[in-house]
Amino acid sequence: MSRALPFVTADVFTDRPFGGNPLAVFLDARGLDDALMQAIAREMNLSETVFVLPPQDARHTRRLRIFTPATELPFAGHPTVGTAVVLAETGALGGAAERMVLEEEVGPVEVTIDRGADDRGAGRATAAVLTSPRLSAAGPALPEPSTLARVLGLPVSAVAEAGVPPGGYEAGVPFAIVPVRDPAALSAIRLDLAAWRDVLADAWAPHLYAVTMEDWATGREIRARMFAPAMGIAEDPATGAAAAALAGFLADRQRLADGEVRWTIRQGEKMGRPSEIALEADISGGRLARVRIGGKAVIMSRGEFVLREQAG
Repeated sequence: MSRALPFVTADVFTDRPFGGNPLAVFLDARGLDDALMQAIAREMNLSETVFVLPPQDARHTRRLRIFTPATELPFAGHPTVGTAVVLAETGALGGAAERMVLEEEVGPVEVTIDRGADDRGAGRATAAVLTSPRLSAAGPALPEPSTLARVLGLPVSAVAEAGVPPGGYEAGVPFAIVPVRDPAALSAIRLDLAAWRDVLADAWAPHLYAVTMEDWATGREIRARMFAPAMGIAEDPATGAAAAALAGFLADRQRLADGEVRWTIRQGEKMGRPSEIALEADISGGRLARVRIGGKAVIMSRGEFVLREQAG
């Protein structure tokens, strides 16, 4: 006996094939247990693999289980954006969906579909914007800049002279956000795994999000790299959950007027998979009130994963 599991892959946070962050979406994961989902994600060996299930609340659209090759995540940006585009574009929802609510371990996530034109015509589901289910909040203090520089394989000056100190933030997944001095320093990062194991492997925020900006006081353009050995990800081309966490980091360091503020995050360039993430925040009373993460996605392939029962 065997079972064929249909899946779709997409490149997320990009408008062109072979850019952005690859994602696999299994459209009907009913009957799969946790161990089998983890095994399939390990076999796919992408940053994340999504398993789509019926919602637990009938008012919601679908339930998502999100796995890296090593662990399950309570929330992630590129799987949410990518899965929303896949569900809308493949007709899995039975109509021209414009809005959906996707259940994730962190809670319900509201998503809006953007429609545009591509080489197949107009009205395609080409992008999505999610509203972060949790506002970014600061966590425990991080190690000293000199220690973080050692983990990143950089001279101390590359971190110490960045202009702002590192900080730990989370909006569902905790990240050690480490500003570095300039794009050259960002490009020069060579993660020291032994140092990471000694310093961050068991820390509150084991995932490293290195970022740089020309002007930390008023800048709106960010370049980033993300390293997550604890997730089984050597480096990630685009990380929406880190972008959601970064919103709190930026709101605490930039003097933001009430209203909407927008940043652009560029990631994945060093990997040859350039990505662009739109980060938006609503500021009210000088505080972070709402965060949105948006980007485009390109469907790349459709196939079947065949599960065969093993004898004995």
